Amino acid sequence: MHALLVEDDDRMAQALGTALTQRGHTLRRVGRALDALRHVREAEFVLLDLGLPDLDGLELLRRLRTVCDAPLIVVTARCEERDIVQGLRAGADDYVVKPFRMNELLARIDTVRRRTRPPSSSTDGEGVRVRAVDVEIDIAGRTVTVAGAEVRLTRREFDVLAFLAARPDEVHSREEILDRIWGDAFLAASRSLDVHVAGIRAKTGRPGLVRTVRGFGYQLGSPAPAPAPAPAPAPGSERDEGADGR
Repeated sequence: MHALLVEDDDRMAQALGTALTQRGHTLRRVGRALDALRHVREAEFVLLDLGLPDLDGLELLRRLRTVCDAPLIVVTARCEERDIVQGLRAGADDYVVKPFRMNELLARIDTVRRRTRPPSSSTDGEGVRVRAVDVEIDIAGRTVTVAGAEVRLTRREFDVLAFLAARPDEVHSREEILDRIWGDAFLAASRSLDVHVAGIRAKTGRPGLVRTVRGFGYQLGSPAPAPAPAPAPAPGSERDEGADGR
């Protein structure tokens, strides 16, 4: 997903930018309201600081909402109840007060994106076939083929793979996957998800089909086909080699 970060503090922008890019997002950072208005139409979600040098952040928020309906989270030091209420009423989907815990902010981003996703981009994937190199995932038919041959996965393994395939350009947190597939995000401490991912990789013979985003979660990958086996030696070649060696 492509994020627009509106933040004039260089240290905060660097920390947020690093966290977002590590989780697979692309990012444009701007420090002024005019630049935010110029680039907001390309954004798939927005993080907005209210303390900008050229325009009050709440006024910018109102203007952004006239040209963009992407998910938007205010990230600011303004912590008074009045500020929070004004921000939410001006169109923010969530409001995070600095200082904050980075993992909490990332979880809020996932939640807001999930909540604001339009029905047309539902993750059930009905009628969709997704290809990743020589792997085809038929989400509606619940089948997986590798190089034209069907591979049998367990129900949970297929559910995990189909969830990733329904939004192949996104990185999904462990908590999000566990919540959607198992119905319990608190299973994050268990190895259930890791075991099922390992099963998908082993059964398809494509370790890169599910890409690990270290410390965060998983994404559908672009697996390289398995290398072809080395040809067997021609009959008598070992005997000939031995003869040559005598």
